[in-house]
Amino acid sequence: MASAALAHSHAPEHAHYTSTGLNSNKIAIWAFIGSECFFFASLISTYLIYKGRSIVGPFPHEACNPPVCATALKPILNIPVTSTSTFVLLMSSLAMVLAHSAVVRGDRKYSKIWLAMTALLGSTFLGFQAYEFTSFVHEGLKITTNLFGSSFFVLTGFHGAHVTAGVLWLMTLLFIDIRRGLAPRDAINVDCCALYWHFVDVVWIAIFTLVYLIK
Repeated sequence: MASAALAHSHAPEHAHYTSTGLNSNKIAIWAFIGSECFFFASLISTYLIYKGRSIVGPFPHEACNPPVCATALKPILNIPVTSTSTFVLLMSSLAMVLAHSAVVRGDRKYSKIWLAMTALLGSTFLGFQAYEFTSFVHEGLKITTNLFGSSFFVLTGFHGAHVTAGVLWLMTLLFIDIRRGLAPRDAINVDCCALYWHFVDVVWIAIFTLVYLIK
């Protein structure tokens, strides 16, 4: 209780703290992240259940040759490209940490720089994903092609949608920072965005490991 009272005494007037000593907004984002963990766990489990059960190609790690495929197809996953996009997304988490730190310090110059950098890196990751999806369709893999295509596009597509939501959230914070500036009292809002962004990154690490690296 003492820690909750101490936290409340240093909080801005509009902050709402719960009996746990945490801001209600932070409790809400943790609850949301918890529900999203179950959501992605179900998608990843579905992918793993159907892994290796596709009757027709293209396949993720094996070449597909006639008569299974009408034409010879190489393994569909491009590990070097996806490794690069994964590195970009991980670097965006570092930029997010620096953005939050700048807001806490009241450094309006670097808060804008790092928020913009995080959004830019997130958008770059989405660009890589768009390129990957386009190349897959060109090589004959669509969401209706086989079990791999269905589970892969649903899993990675929903993750891409979450990254898009995160980029929009970051752009909103950047717009606010440009208009009036983000002060230390706004750090909790940036912290909630950071928690969401780090969650999206952690989920991608799991997807990249299970889908791309493990044959």
